[in-house]
Amino acid sequence: MTFEVHAQGAVHVFDCFECAVHRLAPICEHCRVQIIGHGVEVDGRFYCCAHCAKAEGGVGIVDHAESAASA
Repeated sequence: MTFEVHAQGAVHVFDCFECAVHRLAPICEHCRVQIIGHGVEVDGRFYCCAHCAKAEGGVGIVDHAESAASA
């Protein structure tokens, strides 16, 4: 059984979610990890977390996981 993912004007056909994630997940501009969960977008660039966005000059980014850990 296959399924289609329509993204950015293209149609991709996959037979499992793992393959779809590996093919379509964006790459962090700072550490180059695939962004599988909630990432951060700053000026059209994608980061895996606020730390990486800040390291690349992003301003005003808040990582909610960091604020929850300090609560």
